[in-house]
Amino acid sequence: QVQLVESGGGLVQPGGSLRLSCAASGIIFRLNAMGWYRQAPGKERELVAEITSGGSINYADSVKGRFTISRDNAKNTVYLQMNSLKPEDTAVYYCQTNRYSMAYWGQGTQVTVSS
Repeated sequence: QVQLVESGGGLVQPGGSLRLSCAASGIIFRLNAMGWYRQAPGKERELVAEITSGGSINYADSVKGRFTISRDNAKNTVYLQMNSLKPEDTAVYYCQTNRYSMAYWGQGTQVTVSS
């Protein structure tokens, strides 16, 4: 059974930083691409960043230069380091992966950027 468990969200002031973590189980982690998505109230879920098994990385234009995705295959964990946070980054952040062509999602972690 695939499980993705996110942690690290919270309330932060504009300009601040947070690091999200996603611990995965039920997959051969080192072989899986992993992604971070977010969904703000009233908006569709959108891709924030993704990292392939080989380490190739893709970012949404809105977070380039501010967010960094990384993975630790020994810990079956993917991270999202978020710097220079803006109010428009406020959303629920989800970890995502695929297994046998099925998409799996974590429960989400709330990130709120506000003064």
